[in-house]
Amino acid sequence: MSGWWAYLEERTRREVDADVLRDRRLWAIRTVWRALRPLGLGLHEAERVVQARYEALGDQVQRTPPDPLDLPSLAAVAAALPGRVAAVEALWDGDTVHDWFVLLVAVLDSPEGEGHLATVYHRCGLPAGAVAAEAGRALAGHLGVPFHFESPDLPDDEAPRWRPSQ
Repeated sequence: MSGWWAYLEERTRREVDADVLRDRRLWAIRTVWRALRPLGLGLHEAERVVQARYEALGDQVQRTPPDPLDLPSLAAVAAALPGRVAAVEALWDGDTVHDWFVLLVAVLDSPEGEGHLATVYHRCGLPAGAVAAEAGRALAGHLGVPFHFESPDLPDDEAPRWRPSQ
């Protein structure tokens, strides 16, 4: 582990470890970065400090299970949304912790908006795009609505979104 951990106050160390134990990686990174940024710590180094805490705490970390992607689970999430589902859409997103991942969303028409269905990371060696496309197509078929995924094979967080006129 880098020497940055030693610069944290004990209270901050406990806060970071509590977040790590609950698998709240981004919160832990934010805490480390805010505490040590005045000393010159960069965001990537804060990530490395937190990764070292994950490794140190090992099996004690209560890992967040991945979102379920089976049809009954996705259909239940869609049914609980506050409007009628007009389409199912898959969108690329990413961050410095998870790299690229895909968001499955339900596009709503009444009221207008969208609802989060699942976040899809690489699973069992399968690319997130392929996994999300399979789950999204299945749900769209079940609901009788269009499925849209502009760039299933290549991460693109600026790809065109689905529009009702499509």
